[in-house]
Amino acid sequence: MGAAMRRIHVGNALSAFGLGFTVPYLYVYVAQVRELGAMTAGLVLAVFAVAALIVLPFAGRAIVRRGPLPVLSAALVTAALGALGLGLASTAATVLLSAAVLGAGQAVMQPALATMIVDCSPSETRSRAFAMQFFLQNLGLGVGGLIGGHLVDTTSPSSFTLLFAIEAAMFLLLVVVMATVRMPRAPRVEDAPGQASGGSWKQLLGNRAMVQLCVLGFVLFFACYGQFESGLSAYGVEAAGISTSALGTALAANTLMIVIAQFAVLKFVERRKRSRVIASVGLIWAVAWAVAGYAGLGHGSQTMATAAFISTYALFGLGEALLSPTLAPLVADLAPSGMAGQYNSAFALVKQLALAIGPAVGGPLAASLHGPYIVAFLLFSLVITVLAVRLGRQLTDVQNQPSLARSRVVTQGGAPADTVATAEA
Repeated sequence: MGAAMRRIHVGNALSAFGLGFTVPYLYVYVAQVRELGAMTAGLVLAVFAVAALIVLPFAGRAIVRRGPLPVLSAALVTAALGALGLGLASTAATVLLSAAVLGAGQAVMQPALATMIVDCSPSETRSRAFAMQFFLQNLGLGVGGLIGGHLVDTTSPSSFTLLFAIEAAMFLLLVVVMATVRMPRAPRVEDAPGQASGGSWKQLLGNRAMVQLCVLGFVLFFACYGQFESGLSAYGVEAAGISTSALGTALAANTLMIVIAQFAVLKFVERRKRSRVIASVGLIWAVAWAVAGYAGLGHGSQTMATAAFISTYALFGLGEALLSPTLAPLVADLAPSGMAGQYNSAFALVKQLALAIGPAVGGPLAASLHGPYIVAFLLFSLVITVLAVRLGRQLTDVQNQPSLARSRVVTQGGAPADTVATAEA
């Protein structure tokens, strides 16, 4: 890795570490510590999603025009202000306002950091770069949550104020780290004639492969990430009789699987077609939902049900480890020159939309209709496999399997690498 990439990865770890301090305890903080009730706490989580949906369409354009580094710095300062505001807020209005500011800042970080990774990595090493990003994000969240859990005291609001202050400090420290990054010059929208402001989204929507990838991404995030802390946990408690401690163990098993498997699966991913890797994730998650069905609907002992439920989260972690070096590099390879920020923001927007709808649909269904819930999401997993196979037909050979490329240029405007290399010569 070059110096710029090392600093970007440090930034990923710091931002995840800061988020890990507060995310697991946000509901308890708002509902119990500040005594604002479950309704306000639920609204805070909704505000995060709404803020992301509002800012992401503009973030992509800003990244394309200004570059990812200035946009990331602005997002970090915004997030730091939101974190400090949450730590000091005592009324519902100030809590919701601070949550909106923090959510907006967090939402923009993701596509900005992803675009920086794209700009600093050739296509041959891009899968490993994104795998490292995902690994550090999970490690940072886990370590931050572990330390934060030992600092919080539900009887002392000041302990939570300290947590949010640490989170803000991590964001501001990241601003300093990013200020030392020397980014290679990447094409901007002004450098590409004919790419007017209103035409970038039209161009993106005209890319059939990207549109299919966004549809596939929505189902992926809806059927997995959108169920972790809502539908699946509600199903575990209501149908399988899982204790809160066992639920925590299941979440830990998910993170542990990612940390262990992330680099072990890299060679497998790099030698396979991306569409087939994603299709295999759908099959793995279908097995995970079947195991979850056994945990809640089977007639085994409570010990077996708990073991099956923990295994479900571990299987989801294996699928996530396969996706991290696959999805983000594919988005970058589908983007025309200078438009990576726009495409990263569009994909992040799809992710946020799925994460907003997923809990709203999965939570009530899992709590009341256990069987239909499992069957529905098992079928969603199989749909992932079908969509991945269809996506493969829209990709060039090099887009689908970058190891075939002889040139560092993977894709520009949808043309195969060999064509682009010949044209440039």
